[in-house]
Amino acid sequence: MKSPHDLASLTIGSVREGLQAKKFSAKELTQAALDLAEAENPKTNAFLTFACEHALADAERVDKAVAHGGYVGALAGVPVGIKDVIVTKDLRTTCGSRILENYIPPYDATAVYRLREEGAVILGKLNCDEFAMGSSNENSAYGPVRNPRALDRVPGGSSGGAAASVAQGTAVATLGSDTGGSIRQPASFCGVVGVTPTYGRVSRYGLVAFASSLDHIGPFARNVEDAATMLRIIAGRDDLDSTSAFAPVDDYHALMRHPVRGLKLGLPKEYFEGLNAETGDVIHAAIKQLGSLGCEIREISLPHTKYALSCYYIIATAEASSNLARYDGVRYTIRSDGDSLTSMYRNTRGSGFGAEVKRRIMLGTYVLSAGYYDAYYRKAQQVRTLIAKDFSEAFKDVDALVTPVSPFPAFKIGEKVDDPLAMYLSDVYTLTGDLAGVPCMSVPCGESPEGLPIGLQIFAKHFDEATMFRVAYKYEQATSR
Repeated sequence: MKSPHDLASLTIGSVREGLQAKKFSAKELTQAALDLAEAENPKTNAFLTFACEHALADAERVDKAVAHGGYVGALAGVPVGIKDVIVTKDLRTTCGSRILENYIPPYDATAVYRLREEGAVILGKLNCDEFAMGSSNENSAYGPVRNPRALDRVPGGSSGGAAASVAQGTAVATLGSDTGGSIRQPASFCGVVGVTPTYGRVSRYGLVAFASSLDHIGPFARNVEDAATMLRIIAGRDDLDSTSAFAPVDDYHALMRHPVRGLKLGLPKEYFEGLNAETGDVIHAAIKQLGSLGCEIREISLPHTKYALSCYYIIATAEASSNLARYDGVRYTIRSDGDSLTSMYRNTRGSGFGAEVKRRIMLGTYVLSAGYYDAYYRKAQQVRTLIAKDFSEAFKDVDALVTPVSPFPAFKIGEKVDDPLAMYLSDVYTLTGDLAGVPCMSVPCGESPEGLPIGLQIFAKHFDEATMFRVAYKYEQATSR
């Protein structure tokens, strides 16, 4: 490798080819990636923790395997970053919160373990909204992440650091998490590929819980092929997570190369209402391109979409209220002492949690309280069932759905921070995928007149990531020439 700047054009395949051809060593590549990440971090604040010693040691192991002709893995030497809500053995995991600023996990999340088994080199932990609660990455206790494509703009959230590090060229691929759009929205804002797999496709063991029935781990990458590689590696049943599925993992690379001619693509009319004009023009051009590839475009309806925002923020906050009760100052968090156990709890959580986390805990506690459970939480779960049924009915007639990811491109830092409801609306097109548990992804499809990236969202039926990748790959191939 001639210079660290070559990193921005590397893919998983080109790293493997470079190592095998001895154009560079894994250690040289890792050092260049660390140098570039540290140099760029003051601009974007994408990384919270660098794993320099661990990364170089992992790279040396890859180089020894290459030298001795041993198995090096599908991700041998590939520089990877991990969102800071996914635990990493002996590497600080803060969840973007002061309450966990000194927490060092004793184990790897299953997804991280599987990446390491395939030779990935973990560069460090990536900034995120506190406990993954946010749509702009402005809720991190360690400062906001800035979008590499426009430093005065947000990168999206909550996986803003994971998207930004791929966009700025410091990591070839990353892992993020998605509860209501936190992979697809930042992927769209930063102009990279982001994948939210079917719920249960990837083990959640080691993912710090926000809303357990909605949380997913998924990859970011520079292209569809790399995203498929990452998902294939981390997907599959895990005995450590009882919610992980036994469904077999398809050969995404082979299947996504099949033609898309004849595929039926649904356009849910509800996703095109209130769409920003500049975003709408780009999305419609992408849909026209898919039509020219032989896809049959059909307008459909997902009638319960209008209830998704309210439904999501009841269910997600209720589950957050339960999950975050464990942070009490007794075990692995910071502690602010008081004159009683109750005051210690209050002081620890008061100083350890940020405003958005407190807001969601209070809302979730309210909807679960006596007298309100049936009126809010139970009703929201019933609506969730209707939203999932909408998708099931749609997939009887179409093979995939295509929609915008967000009503607008990346907005300016600080623009929506004082208006939580306006911030929540930025996820209006992504929430349904998580509520229904279907696979969905964002693939870059153009730019706004200001040069801001815009993503096309693709949904498929449960465990049919292969069709989703097929549509995305053929679109990418047709538009990248």
